[in-house]
Order: sequence, then structure tokens, then C-alpha cells
Amino acid sequence: MTPQNIDEYIAAFPGDIQVLMEKLRAAIKKAAPEATEKISWQMPTFQMNGNLIHFAGHKKHIGLYPGVEAMEAFKEELVAYKTTKGGIQLPYNKPLPLGLVAKIVRFNIKRNLGK
Repeated sequence: MTPQNIDEYIAAFPGDIQVLMEKLRAAIKKAAPEATEKISWQMPTFQMNGNLIHFAGHKKHIGLYPGVEAMEAFKEELVAYKTTKGGIQLPYNKPLPLGLVAKIVRFNIKRNLGK
């Protein structure tokens, strides 16, 4: 079944992963309190004048997808993580970089408001 909202998405994961996802969600909401939540591309998505950030649970990590511009802007701070052109792998067995996530979200807010 495809989740209809972020609560349903998170509920489909084991309890320990749900805790991590809720921490990540809270950090994003704190950095972007006006953002709206939805499921897009089958992932939790936060929007504000366009997509701000997505995340998704995987076998061994949470994928965080802030977009190419943010990946480039924060590449020095992301060296400790496995990354792709548009995503960051946050391993389940390491603390979440919530401060960095907040900085990335604020960067994306500025990017989106400048569109």
C-alpha cells in the first residue's frame, strides 16, 4: 500500500528507524515551519515555493535528498557521508547531523524564495 502521508510512511518502518525519521522530520519542520508536508515520488517531502527536501528509508540508511545545488553548497560538510549527485546517505548506526540538515533546509528555502 502506498502511504498517503508522512505518518503512514514512517509507521511502515521498524520502531528504531521510526525514531530516527521522526527526529529528522522534526529538524526539518523546525528549520522550515511554514513548509507543507506531502508524499511525492513515494517519499516524505517538504515543500515551500517548490520542493525543499525529501527523505526515504532504505535498508541501512535514510536517504536525504536536498537537490544538486545544496549538495554542491555543502560538499565540504558532507565529506563524512556517502553522497550521490543529489542525495546523502545517513546511516542508521550513526547520529543524525540535525544541525547540518537544518542549514541545508534554510539554504533551500532561500533558493526556492529566489525563484
